[in-house]
Parts: sequence; structure tokens; C-alpha cells
Amino acid sequence: MTTYAIGDIQGCHARAIDLIDKIQTRTPDARLVFVGDAVNRGPQSLAMLRLVRELGDRAEMVLGNHDLHLLAVSIGIRKPGRGDTLDDILSAPDCAELLDWLRHRPLALREDDYLMVHAGLLPQWTADQALALAREVEAALRGPDWKDFLRGMYGNEPARWDDHLQGADRLRCIVNALTRIRFCSADGTMDFHTKDGTGEAPAGFMPWFDVPGRRSSDVTVVAGHWSTLGLVVRPDFIALDTGCVWGGKLTAVCLEDREILQVDCPQYQQPG
Repeated sequence: MTTYAIGDIQGCHARAIDLIDKIQTRTPDARLVFVGDAVNRGPQSLAMLRLVRELGDRAEMVLGNHDLHLLAVSIGIRKPGRGDTLDDILSAPDCAELLDWLRHRPLALREDDYLMVHAGLLPQWTADQALALAREVEAALRGPDWKDFLRGMYGNEPARWDDHLQGADRLRCIVNALTRIRFCSADGTMDFHTKDGTGEAPAGFMPWFDVPGRRSSDVTVVAGHWSTLGLVVRPDFIALDTGCVWGGKLTAVCLEDREILQVDCPQYQQPG
């Protein structure tokens, strides 16, 4: 089956429909994998969440930071942020079912030689290790104590991975790498402050995918999250966040032949 990975949609449901129509014209039986941040900041977060769920076995999505934020807001441990567009989900009659479905989504997904995550990987992790660590978080999010997990999820420390990390610190570090990372140092210390493009790396830091000796370079990591990075297609890395909600494009890549499909998007949010 032909698989397409789709970048950050962030509630831009109408543009998602346009892109899916474009994909299905080319490949009628395509499988779709959304690389996270299906909701928030765009105008139709509820419709977008319903769409991905209703696609059933034809689609999967990995969790992004905005998807996790929705779960945290829903149980009152985070306040809605400026620019959030989550109220339609939280007031929907099927809210409970949608959120239960959402917290059962993976944080990492492997398809042959492609590993799909929302943001990236720490350079010390192999693809197999990243998948195993993602499963630890998924077990916590799907388990009976999932609210306690979310309460301990926020924070920037520890900023560097250690195999001996335990408890909330261990899970927080995994989540931050998979859903928030942009820049890190050669030893894998993450920076969470800089959101600009690669030319604005803080001193001593670099894009996570450019760290020399990155142990996941034997697979192609497919991610979104970094709109100022834009579209990147190279043997070991594909970046798909092309700023849909900021007036850019919504992008998909066919994993079999790497053809890029895009649709233009109106600007729903102003940077700042």
C-alpha cells in the first residue's frame, strides 16, 4: 500500500480535505500518516480531529505538542493559550470519545525504512530505541493514571537523555524530544527557546538532525513541528511543516517515491 505522510494541519480542515483529495486522485487507496499537531490555531480543530478518527484504518497520526496540549487543557492542568482554537472540541457532544481516541495515538510510528515522529529524535537514540521509548510514554498515556502522567509532563528538565532516568523525569525527556526538539548540542542537550530557522542556532547548538554521528541516520526520520525550517527532503530526514496555519502550504510526501504534494493555505495566525 502506498503511504503519504502529511505535515502539521493545526485545525485547517478545509485545506486538509483539499490535500487528501489531491492524494486520492493520484493514489485512490493511499494510506495517510499525519505527523502530529492535527489541532489548534486553525479554525476547525473539531472537524479535523473527527476527520482523522473517521478515516479509521486508512490513516494514523502521531501525537504532537498541540495534541498533548489539548489533552492537558481538557482536564484543567493547563490553561488555554493565546491563539488556541480548542473550544469547539471541548464543547462537542463527542468530546470524551475524541479525547479517548487521541490519547491512544502513538508518539512514533515506523513504516519500513521511515520513522515518523512529530518533532525529532535525540542523536544518541537509534530508531529502535526511539520506538521503545515512545511505547513507554504511550503506555502511561493510555493507562489508568494518564492524568497523573500529564500533570508531570511539562517542563524543560532534564534537557539531556540518560538511560538511568526514571519516573516523570524519564517520560518528560522522551516527550520533549519527540514533540518539541529543534536544536540540541552534540551531547544531546536540548534547547527549547529558539524557534527560528537553522541559521539562528544558539551558540553550541545545531539542528538535531545535523548532529555528527546521529544514531538514527540509517532510517529516514519524517517530522513536522518546525515551520521556520520549511520543507526539507534528504536521504535521512524529511521535514513537512510548511506553515499551513501561518499562510504557507500544507504538504504531503509519498514515502514510496518521495513525490511532494502541496496545497496553498490562508493565513489564520500572525507570528508573534
